Amino acid sequence: MSSERESMEFDVLIVGAGPAGLAAAIRLKQQAAAAGREISVCVIEKGAEVGAHILSGAVMDPRALDELLPDWKALGAPLDTPVREDKVLFLRATGSHQLPHALLPDCLTNDGNYIVRLGSLVRWLGEQAEALGVEIYPGFAGAEVLYDDAGAVSGVATGDVGLTREGAPGPAYQPGMALHASYTLFAEGCRGHLGKQLEARYALRANSDPQTYGIGIKELWEVPTAVHRPGLVVHTTGWPLRSDTYGGGFAYHLEGGLVAVGHVVGLDYANPYLSPFEEFQRFKTHPAIRAYLEGGKRLAYGARAIAAGGLQSLPELIFPGGALIGDDAGFLNAARIKGSHGAIKSGMLAADAIFDALAQGCQRDRLEAYPVAFRNSWLHAELHATRNFKPYMKKGRWLGSLLFGLDQKLLRGKAPWTLHNSTDHDKLRPARECARIEYPKPDGVLTFDRLASVFLSNTNHEEEQPCHLQIGDPAVPIRINLERFDSPETRYCPAGVYEIVKDSEVSEPRLQINSQNCIHCKTCDIKDPTQNITWVAPQGGEGPIYQGL
Repeated sequence: MSSERESMEFDVLIVGAGPAGLAAAIRLKQQAAAAGREISVCVIEKGAEVGAHILSGAVMDPRALDELLPDWKALGAPLDTPVREDKVLFLRATGSHQLPHALLPDCLTNDGNYIVRLGSLVRWLGEQAEALGVEIYPGFAGAEVLYDDAGAVSGVATGDVGLTREGAPGPAYQPGMALHASYTLFAEGCRGHLGKQLEARYALRANSDPQTYGIGIKELWEVPTAVHRPGLVVHTTGWPLRSDTYGGGFAYHLEGGLVAVGHVVGLDYANPYLSPFEEFQRFKTHPAIRAYLEGGKRLAYGARAIAAGGLQSLPELIFPGGALIGDDAGFLNAARIKGSHGAIKSGMLAADAIFDALAQGCQRDRLEAYPVAFRNSWLHAELHATRNFKPYMKKGRWLGSLLFGLDQKLLRGKAPWTLHNSTDHDKLRPARECARIEYPKPDGVLTFDRLASVFLSNTNHEEEQPCHLQIGDPAVPIRINLERFDSPETRYCPAGVYEIVKDSEVSEPRLQINSQNCIHCKTCDIKDPTQNITWVAPQGGEGPIYQGL
């Protein structure tokens, strides 16, 4: 079918219209305008519209945006809620303790930052990019990396549409397009499926730690004026998670009576009975959080994996013909609970390297200037200062918090040691060694079930297409996942995608995949204990349509 593809040529192709990809596109056009040159820049986005698949807390450090678009306020950037108050709470089952502001490490303070709806900001960035002449094509998923005869990345192919479940062309079949470029940037976000392939092909992780992840689950609420405090940022640790499980919650008070509430669970947890979704529902019932939501209305829901490994888990950033930027590489700073500023900065650094390479007549070589510029940047210094955060947290909540606090307050992030990360998927213990966790039933007012939540994500997939959740060995979900771990995929998925069913009393159990529910969080791709599940992009435009999450 590839022979039927039409093709297009660009100077630069960017896969993913998130903060990193759009920042890179904007920077390239800015550089070209300043130099009086023409550069063709194309951005493809798997979501139905720019921002449709964007989900983040989010409290944003505007430092990178100040550098990219210094007049962002005059241009109408949707940064409308400056942080006015910070709270860090240690939660117990029924009470809480607020950490004094003077004891907070600098990385946990938010002076000068803004509470944002990142999807809205990304849509605005898309408008700025298009105004500069960037071509943006939403609804086109990058499905395949293309290589030239020398083994360099030459672009990507977008996915075929109109395939049947068996992968054959159906009545509405249309082949994807081959998009070629002198350089290709991959900005797919956390656990990008093309980024995974590039890491394997070019051994980009040969000299780095494995990436380690969390799953963040978020809801947007409209709350009564009496409980709304615009500019309030609340972060929590402790209940409902056990002390040996990394994670925490947040409540961010935006303008307009809106509160973003969410919870993150590290995907290195050990108990297969743990459900990140149910832990989030329990989190909302804590008196310190319930107080902000009672009398309110839930408006939106979503979930997304986050890369939490930090500096030592960054892969090699470049390969012949392109580079990884944003969370496709893992620039999120888990200690700061922020990633958009790092994504924007990484996109800018890669764009500068590409512009200089094109000016010298180069193409499809290694962009050596990009990692050099990163090592000399404030972003590297920031990630270096907090590099031991996640390894400390693996020592347990209380000891880890103490060690990281000492690292930041006494050593200012300049400890002479670097601790290391390990993979998440192999941390589950056999179910027989773990206690079941009994979660309360949802009340439909403050707490909800997964299917009602997925409805609020506006998720849609055409059922008559190949399943985008690919099972390597069809025997493994029963022989290993069910028998050894009691099917953890039925609990770690926040969208009810995976079910163990029996067609009759005498039939053997089987794994049923409700792929139409998938909200593209990538948790199954990360946490499956045998790495037997691979997430790939479905037809372009499908998945959730988040309304400014």
